[in-house]
Amino acid sequence: MGSKWRKAKLALGTKMCLHVPRTTEEPSPAPALALAPTSAGRFSDAVSLSPTPHRGSNCRLDMPTTPVPSSSGLRLPKHSSKSSKKNCAICLNSMKAGQGHAIFTAECSHSFHFHCITSNVKHGNQICPICRAKWKEIPFQSPAIEVTRGRTRINNVSLPQNDPWVTVLRRLPPPRVDTSRHVSSLFQITEPSVFDDDEIIHYQPETMENNSSLNDLIADNSAGAIDLKTYPEVSAVSKQAWHSNFTILIHLKAPHTIVPKQVRVDQSGSQMVPQHSRVPVDLVTVLDVSGSMAGTKLALLKRAMGFVIQNLGPSDRLSIVAFSSTARRVFPLRRMTDTGRQEALQAVNSLSSNGGTNIAEGLKKGAKVMTDRKSKNPVSSIMLLSDGQDTYSLSSPGAANSRTDYQFLLPVSMHRGSGAYSHIPVHTFGFGADHDAVAMHSVAETSGGTFSFIEAEDVIQDAFAQCIGGLLSVVVQELLVQVECIHPRLRLSSIKAGSYKTSLISNERIGSIEVGDLYADEERDFLVTTDIPVDKSSDEMSLVKIKCVYKDPVSKELVTANHAAEVKILRPETTGQLVVSMEVDKQRNRLRSAEAMAEARAAAEGGDLAAAVSVLEHCRKQLADSVSHKAGDRLCIALDAELREMQERMADRQIYETSGRAYVLSGLSSHSWQRATARGDSTDSTSLVQAYQTPSMVDMVSRSQTMLIGSPSPRRSLRPVRSFPARPMPR
Repeated sequence: MGSKWRKAKLALGTKMCLHVPRTTEEPSPAPALALAPTSAGRFSDAVSLSPTPHRGSNCRLDMPTTPVPSSSGLRLPKHSSKSSKKNCAICLNSMKAGQGHAIFTAECSHSFHFHCITSNVKHGNQICPICRAKWKEIPFQSPAIEVTRGRTRINNVSLPQNDPWVTVLRRLPPPRVDTSRHVSSLFQITEPSVFDDDEIIHYQPETMENNSSLNDLIADNSAGAIDLKTYPEVSAVSKQAWHSNFTILIHLKAPHTIVPKQVRVDQSGSQMVPQHSRVPVDLVTVLDVSGSMAGTKLALLKRAMGFVIQNLGPSDRLSIVAFSSTARRVFPLRRMTDTGRQEALQAVNSLSSNGGTNIAEGLKKGAKVMTDRKSKNPVSSIMLLSDGQDTYSLSSPGAANSRTDYQFLLPVSMHRGSGAYSHIPVHTFGFGADHDAVAMHSVAETSGGTFSFIEAEDVIQDAFAQCIGGLLSVVVQELLVQVECIHPRLRLSSIKAGSYKTSLISNERIGSIEVGDLYADEERDFLVTTDIPVDKSSDEMSLVKIKCVYKDPVSKELVTANHAAEVKILRPETTGQLVVSMEVDKQRNRLRSAEAMAEARAAAEGGDLAAAVSVLEHCRKQLADSVSHKAGDRLCIALDAELREMQERMADRQIYETSGRAYVLSGLSSHSWQRATARGDSTDSTSLVQAYQTPSMVDMVSRSQTMLIGSPSPRRSLRPVRSFPARPMPR
C-alpha cells in the first residue's frame, strides 16, 4: 500500500499524468457524437458529447466508458484501482462486500464508502482525496449538464455518425441563460417536494372569440361532425316471427380535424393562419433506465425520445421521468419551444443505465407530475416503457399485493372510473422478451391506455411515433353514446363495447357507452342486441335511437348531436332469404376473434397450449365461413393473420413465455379499445396486422421510418429480433 502511495505522489509531484488503462471491452477513441460499438457489437449509451481533447496535449487521462449496474444508483466503471479496494481512504475501514455499506467508485477509479464520500463532497468539494483529480460527477449532483467556462457538456445519445438525428444535436446551440426564466430541475441538485413548476400555458382558445368567422369554422367542423351510422342485422323481420338477440351496429367516425388551416385576414390586412389546428398535449414519459437497458436499448430509446421531442409543438408540454431502483423527474413539464426542445434533448442525453426495475415508483413520479401541475393542456397522457420485471413492488412473497394484482402499480387517482373522465391514460410499452407483459397490460387497461409489445429493437421509435400520432390528433373528448328504445315492448339485452364502460338503466330501455377521447378519423363500432317481439300492428318498426354527447376540445363546451340516428326495420307478412349486413357480420367476427384470443390466453396460462391453439384454429374456421371473409373484407383478413401469428407463438412453452404472452395481450388491448398498438411488425406498411391505425398515426410512423428528424433517408430495414424459430404456419 505504501509503495503505491509513493508512486502516485511521485507521479503527481513531477506533473506526470496518471494513465488509467482501458478495459478490454472499451472502444478506441471515436469522434464526438459517433456511436462507439463495444466488442460485443453493442452501442455505448454513455459516450460524451463534449469536444475531443486537444490532440497536441502531452497529458491525457483515459477514462472507462462502459457502465455496469450498481446498487448505489450511479454509473460505475468496470474496473477500479486496486490500491483503494480494501479500505476506504476517508474512514480507513474495510470496504469488503457484504458488510452493509454501499461502495462508490469515482471516475478516477478510486473507491470509498458511499456515506463517507457524500459527507466529504456535500459542501462542494469535487476533488478526489487520493489522487486529487477533479471530478465531473459526484454523489447527489445531477450529471445532466456541466457548465464550465461557458461550455456545456452533455452525454451522448449514442447514435451512428451518419444518422441525421446526430446532425440535429450537433447544431444545437449552447443554452442561453435567462434570469427571468424559472430554472428547471434539470439544473437542480434536488427535486422540489411539489411539482407545481410547470411552464405556463399560452394556448388560450378564448382569444378566438372575437373572430366570428373562425368560430363558425370551429363550430362547423366539430359540433355534429361525428359521423354516426347504424346497421340492423337484417332489414326486415316477419310480423309473425320472434327474433331473439337481434343485433344493431353503431358505427362512429371522428372528424378529420378541428380547425381547418384556412387563411384569414386580420384588421391590418395581413394574412393569418390559425395557430391551433389541433389541441395541445401534456405528455409525461416514464422511462426504464435499469441496468438491463444498457447499450443498444438505451441508445435507441434516446433516439426515439428525440423523435418525440422534435414532433411536439410549442404549445405541447413534456416531462421526463426516469426510473431504475428509484425514480427521478429529470425534466419538468415544459413547453416544446426551441429552448424547451434543447433542454429536453439534453435531459434525454443525460440518461444512463444502472440499478433494478421499480415500475411503481416511476408511475408514482409520473402521476405526481400530472397531479401537481398548476395548469393543464386539453389532452394529457403518460407513456411508460420498461424492459424488465418490477423487482421491488411485486417480489414480496405473501404480501397483500399478490403477483396477480397489478392494478396497485397505478395510483388510484389515475384509475379509469375514479372520477368523471379524470383519469389519465397510460400507454405502456413492453420492450424485449424479459418485460412483465401482464403488469404492463394491467396498468394500461386500468387507466384506459394501450399496451404495445416492442419485440424488435429497431421498432421502438415507430411504436412511439404511432402513439403520439394519435395523441397529437385528439378531436373529440368525453364522448358518451346513448341508446334508447323506441318501441314500448323493446328491451336492450346487451351492449358489446370491449373495455369501454357500459350501463343499462330504466328497466333496460336506456343504455350508454363511455367512449372518452377520439383521435382524428378514428372509428368505433359497438354491437347492441335486443329481442324483436311479434308485432302485427304495422309494416315498420322503430327500434332504438342513438345520440352522441361530447366535449369540444377547443371551446371545452358540451356538444349534443343535432339529429339522433333512429334504427327502423320492416315488418312484412313474410320474408324471403335475407342477406345479413356485411358491416354487422365483420364486427361480429372482430368480437368473436377477441373472445377467442382471451380464451386461448387463459388456456395457455393454465399450461394447455394445445387447447389454446385449438381455440384459435376453430375461430379461424368460423372466420373463413363468414360472409364478410368470403367477400375479401380487409378486417377479416387481418384478423385471420393475427390469429395465425398467435398460433405460432403458442407452439411451445418457451416461445409463449418469451413472446407469445406479450403478443396476445397487446392484441387484446388493441381490440378492447379499438385503438392501434405496436406488436410484431404491425407498424410496417406491409403488415396485415394494422387494425385501427388512423391517417395521423400512419403519417407519423412513415415520418419515423423515412425521416429521422428533419433529414430524409432511405427506409430503414427493420431487424426482427424474434425469440422463436421460423416454422410453417398452421393451416
